Amino acid sequence: MRLEILPVLGIGHVTEGDDLAALIATAAPWLRDGDVLVVTSKIVSKAEGRLVDVPADGPERLAARDEVLASETARVVASRGPTRIVQTHHGFVMASAGIDASNVDKTRLVLLPVDPDASARALRAALRKRYDLDVAVIITDTMGRPWRNGLTDVALGVAGMPAIRDHRGEVDPYGNELQLTQMAVVDELAGAGELIKGKCDQVPVAVVRGYLSTTSADDSAGARALVRDAAQDLFSLGTAEARAAGLTDAATLTDGPGPTPADPAAARRAIDAVAGVVAPGTVFTLVDEADVRAGLIAKVPGWPDGATALVLGSPPAPVDPMDLVRFGADLHRLRVALAAEGVGSTLLPPPAGSPASATLAL
Repeated sequence: MRLEILPVLGIGHVTEGDDLAALIATAAPWLRDGDVLVVTSKIVSKAEGRLVDVPADGPERLAARDEVLASETARVVASRGPTRIVQTHHGFVMASAGIDASNVDKTRLVLLPVDPDASARALRAALRKRYDLDVAVIITDTMGRPWRNGLTDVALGVAGMPAIRDHRGEVDPYGNELQLTQMAVVDELAGAGELIKGKCDQVPVAVVRGYLSTTSADDSAGARALVRDAAQDLFSLGTAEARAAGLTDAATLTDGPGPTPADPAAARRAIDAVAGVVAPGTVFTLVDEADVRAGLIAKVPGWPDGATALVLGSPPAPVDPMDLVRFGADLHRLRVALAAEGVGSTLLPPPAGSPASATLAL
């Protein structure tokens, strides 16, 4: 495969209502079938009127920008000082919801297109209908990436080709069947196009030639296929936000053992985790011996179905009212530590005749 990356020069300043298909076709009469147009989302937004007026400077500008950001945000992912990483209504996770103040008048901000996939389809259809050009279209914007410095262009909208090349089920040269490999090829092409577009060169469109032999008639899911489902996202929150969510979960911890048998090793790790912060003399004991545990369970009122392990808790002696308050707090510390290990628990009275003061059923 031989690829060429070609700049489309001479498009000039784009304003609301401009005909992007005409601008691109006029500036690049050399376009041919199978080319991939890599189009900066900013000119799409400008042509579609996705601009808002804001003060040129001062606190009023910051307040206006914050208001716009809030309207473009579906949820906040992470926040550090003035920086906000958010999920947009499209599902993209990016800084400041993609709001841009570069290459635009100081009294305006550029927002992302409302539906970048639809914008890509419309541009592709216009080029095909009016100029008899069968090209693919990728609409791009710049994003940062977790764990890596620097920015790169990625695809926000796609038409005429799949967003992902799925290698699952293929066999590599060593005879291994590929299980997980799905390449975000439109992101790779977006990054390739950015190499000759740049931020300050006023080249908003590039052409990648040689990647496609033919376009796809089915636009399928477009770039939305790149948005990872929330249930599969292992990094859906920033560190501080995840910690805050965890503390909220700890404050609203539900009662009850988990759906699977409690792991004794996990219970011991939880007990060890709180050992240094509970009141001196407070003791938590995991009852390991099956026959001893069975005998104690028979003496615990309300032992829940499904519970498979037992922890006895005792405060330091002698006990005064404040010691009991602290003991209750320490019991909750242990329940939170157990929950962090994936072990559910519920608080019960101690076994009849036992010197313990409380029982946790796991």
